[in-house]
Amino acid sequence: MEQNIPLQLMIITGLSGAGKTTATHFFEDAGYFCMDNVPPALLPKFINICLESAGKFSKIAVVTDTRSGSFFKDLFGAIEEIKTLGVLVKVLYLEAAEDSLIRRFSETRRKHPLNKGSDRIVDNIREERSILEETRAKADFILDTSSRTGRELQDEIRKIVQEYVSDKTMSVVFLSFGFKHGIPLDCDLVFDVRFLPNPYYIPQLKTLTGLNPEVNEYVFSTEAAQNFAGKLKDFVDFLIPQFLNEPKTRLQIGIGCTGGRHRSVAFAEYLFKNISHENIVSSRVHRDLGR
Repeated sequence: MEQNIPLQLMIITGLSGAGKTTATHFFEDAGYFCMDNVPPALLPKFINICLESAGKFSKIAVVTDTRSGSFFKDLFGAIEEIKTLGVLVKVLYLEAAEDSLIRRFSETRRKHPLNKGSDRIVDNIREERSILEETRAKADFILDTSSRTGRELQDEIRKIVQEYVSDKTMSVVFLSFGFKHGIPLDCDLVFDVRFLPNPYYIPQLKTLTGLNPEVNEYVFSTEAAQNFAGKLKDFVDFLIPQFLNEPKTRLQIGIGCTGGRHRSVAFAEYLFKNISHENIVSSRVHRDLGR
């Protein structure tokens, strides 16, 4: 790992039923390696393993809470030990109103971690709130999820911890395919390049693909192809910030031609190489290249 980029550890904790699973999904989508129900005593050992991973695990989010039982009281001792390793540690505490928590447990029919069998859920919630008083007082972020949907919770987490989350928050996949093999059902956008001259009918290009320079040159040799490429790039450049604001974590853009081996491949490669944004990680997939 580069020495000037500290490992980031986000500790997610708080009341049971307050949305820790939803928060974990947010950090997972943001590129964090996530673990649930980690006893605090194990955190320093786990972080040491991550520090020795040569940068493979540079952003970590863990959930630790009262499910750890008596081990949970060691949380802030573990945090201080981890900080001595040069790790950037932040604590996100989630809570909700009593009536909201009661309703959520009733809807999911899950057992409260402090429930011993015959307890009232309201008593479990109050006991847990008391146990977590110190944790709440020392947390870097406190978020009340009482009236928030899962989507609203993720939006709020994005706002309050933005500086600790990777800038690259959306995955963009440029997918080439052939219409004769079916339109990919998981594409958010689909563009058709079958109006362009087909290299398949050029004997010396037929057995090649859009990855070959000769095919690429042929596909982009016409004024129509060049104009379309420029307009398509501008359109995608415009759309990406709009999807980021939605917010969306994955965008798949399909480019189709007849067989999925020439024109669509060339255009998917073109977009992959020419679309860049500080808030995306891009990749390309050629679904029908080997058909």
